[in-house]
Amino acid sequence: MTDHALMLVNLGSPASTDVADVRRYLNQFLMDPHVIDLPWPLRRLLVSLILLRRPAQSAEAYASIWWPEGSPLVEISRRLQRAMHAQWQGPVELAMRYGEPSIERVLRRLADQGCERVTLAPLYPQFADSTVTTVIEEARRVIRRHGLRLRLSILPPFYDQPLYLQALTTSARPYLDEGFDHLLLSFHGLPERHLHKRDPSGSHCLKSADCCQRAEGEVLATCYRAQCLKTAEGFARLAGLAPEQWSVAFQSRLGRAKWIEPYTEARLDELAASGVKKLLVMCPAFVADCIETLEEIGDRGREQFLAAGGEELRLVPCLNDHEAWVAALAELCRQAPMEL
Repeated sequence: MTDHALMLVNLGSPASTDVADVRRYLNQFLMDPHVIDLPWPLRRLLVSLILLRRPAQSAEAYASIWWPEGSPLVEISRRLQRAMHAQWQGPVELAMRYGEPSIERVLRRLADQGCERVTLAPLYPQFADSTVTTVIEEARRVIRRHGLRLRLSILPPFYDQPLYLQALTTSARPYLDEGFDHLLLSFHGLPERHLHKRDPSGSHCLKSADCCQRAEGEVLATCYRAQCLKTAEGFARLAGLAPEQWSVAFQSRLGRAKWIEPYTEARLDELAASGVKKLLVMCPAFVADCIETLEEIGDRGREQFLAAGGEELRLVPCLNDHEAWVAALAELCRQAPMEL
């Protein structure tokens, strides 16, 4: 039997910037019922319509940030995997929810090697069905389908864990110390219906302006927006930021459904109009830089802010393979509870 294995899981990436590869990736991603939570016929119709034009547009965006080694997200995740080898007593594997290396391929390989216990680490600080749940369910599906004799420990969302918040603060400190007019914490967006669906009370989510500030217990455990605000507040406190120095927004909308607010695009214009000249932007829903950070914020967001009257937008890198994050992640994974 091999040692207790660690499996890091991130979102994934197209195999290349070719339109065909991007279309294949987007189809797998968008057809996940945890991402677009519509009945299969409606989801298939909607995704087919999206795939008429979106792959070419996305391929151009990917090409603008692609590295010589390949996808930034995949390469950064591999660097994290390599760094974790020194922190973990046992195999450290990397899988992607969409694309390669797939969760199925990695779990079957671990089982073939005689591994019996795996700590599954979805690399998402905050809970959402479209990130955390889909990773866990895919791992369980693979284990059931192939009859794998694997026991899982699962890293829970770590949005408010001191180890995570301290690593986030440490990694951002050099950028904060350079001086800025305002810090925007831009989290990935989510359709409002995802929040309503996960509200166990059925009467709390988005029912008042301060619902997320009051969320606790079971409501907080599955409320993505409330967890994002907890991350932002915890980071601001550790970083020593005054309330007027920072704000929160949500990016990456897709489709016509109502998404959680405020929107990052609108916030960029508002900040420029209010006189902010030097803007820092962090994206704490991501632990590795990717198309949403490098292209959406670092390129398009910067262009928008400058066009609106700002003078400088500086993107603070994600945690990536920062040594403080590597140490924090290893400890969080060691504490992950085993499924009964």
